[in-house]
Amino acid sequence: MSARNNILGRLRRATTTAPPLPDVGGWYASHQRNEDIAQRIARLRTALESAHAEVHVTTSSDWPELLLQIAAAKKMRTLLIGDGTAHGKVLQARSPANLQLVCYDTPIESWRDRLFDGIDASLTLARSAIAETGTLVLWPDAAEPRLMSLVPPLHFVLLDATAIHADFHAAITAEGWKDSLPTNALLISGPSKTADIQQTLAYGAHGPRELVVLLCHQRGDGT
Repeated sequence: MSARNNILGRLRRATTTAPPLPDVGGWYASHQRNEDIAQRIARLRTALESAHAEVHVTTSSDWPELLLQIAAAKKMRTLLIGDGTAHGKVLQARSPANLQLVCYDTPIESWRDRLFDGIDASLTLARSAIAETGTLVLWPDAAEPRLMSLVPPLHFVLLDATAIHADFHAAITAEGWKDSLPTNALLISGPSKTADIQQTLAYGAHGPRELVVLLCHQRGDGT
């Protein structure tokens, strides 16, 4: 019998029964941390800051003023906001004197040069976050396209503390990802960085060089 026939014979005799799947849900259930919201905030913040992100705990009413203060301190002149978003309208209502709000309401082809050369920062909303890995979850859509979190050098992200999950499994289970995954889901754990050249760590090579998280909590202090 030839080697070819030997191989085919073994393949034909091999069992076609699929091996049992691991009990992922059971493993996570037995390793739950049972944390309260303050503990999840603390873990998320520690992980994000260790990755060079800037985290500010604030409230749902105070975040606009905090954003404007940070933008002024960083000498930002233009801020890109989504088209028709609730948080964008909150900023527009304040009519900030020293920060021009630019709405992403036209196709990129008509203003590409300004987006790449004339926008200092952007603001987007996080869908949720993962405390275990210090990760922000963004689902870009027509109102807040992917380019908003990719092109401007500074990226503000607004996050509701009640949307922080303990781990990735908790996030995809609680939010039903298996039934409604979008075309593009973003998991962001810090500003853009690379060490491709001479293993020297550099920020902002492929995206924003600064990531500022405005974490909204009812008490504003994370406790």
